Amino acid sequence: MAKRGKPGGRGSRATAGVVEVPKGTRPDGPVEGVYYIDTGDCELIADQDNSTGWLLKINGVMSSHIDLADPLFLDFEYMRWMAALIESRWPPSEASSGPKLRGLHLGGGACSLARYFHAAYPDARQVVVELDGKLAEYVRGWFDLPKAPLLRLRVGEARAVTETLTAETRDFIIRDVFAGALTPRPLTTAEFTRHAKRVLAPGGIYVVNSGDAPDLKNAREDAATIVASFKHTVIIADPAMLKGRRYGNMVMAGSDTPFGDDPKLHRRLLGGAVPAHLWDDAQVRAFAAGSPVRHDPPATPSIAP
Repeated sequence: MAKRGKPGGRGSRATAGVVEVPKGTRPDGPVEGVYYIDTGDCELIADQDNSTGWLLKINGVMSSHIDLADPLFLDFEYMRWMAALIESRWPPSEASSGPKLRGLHLGGGACSLARYFHAAYPDARQVVVELDGKLAEYVRGWFDLPKAPLLRLRVGEARAVTETLTAETRDFIIRDVFAGALTPRPLTTAEFTRHAKRVLAPGGIYVVNSGDAPDLKNAREDAATIVASFKHTVIIADPAMLKGRRYGNMVMAGSDTPFGDDPKLHRRLLGGAVPAHLWDDAQVRAFAAGSPVRHDPPATPSIAP
């Protein structure tokens, strides 16, 4: 996966000069520039609209936004939708009286959502799986992330790591991995989705960022694959995206427990800078109807000598 990124990112200024950091050292706080990483390069850009904000591009594609002064500020709409969905099931005001929330983030970037959930749920235990070890090292130095056991950065390929995890050990899993404009296929198949479901505790939520063009072919196949594994599903997106009028993001989620009809969640989704609608399980299944469920390619039989 040489090129990574996600659709719907913000624009940036011209590329700055390359910054080379000696091996084995970490940058002490964010410094604008282009940095070599294991999968190519990343660019750190000061947010011109926010004195404490930073933008991260990976291989030329906008990936993340961080506000150093306010971890509860999420600049990307789809991240706000994910946060709203998870907080609807586990209200932060009630979290201190229950068991610690356990989260798994597949795809790290700048760890924007991990920082958010640490601020919302200070006792939560989170693991971020990041393919690029050098990027993970930079992000640790730039953004002063919570330390283990509150937040662990695990370097590895998302599917390989997920397959090693113990069953029923995560309350939510967020899949936000991109190679160019789409999620790598091995992370979108029914076989992988079943692994994610196995790792979720009862009542857990599997949440994915599904990027697509106006034809919505990829989104429909993502939805078909998720409804094949989960009894209860939802989709969150803005009306233009749901109608196939633009390129962008849909948030999809599956669970073994109904999502319910939370009026606070609906108001929160409608009240953002980009108002979003929530489709219930029946609407998701209608959207996915007729689209194929993705599967791993068949194993190649071994040839006897």
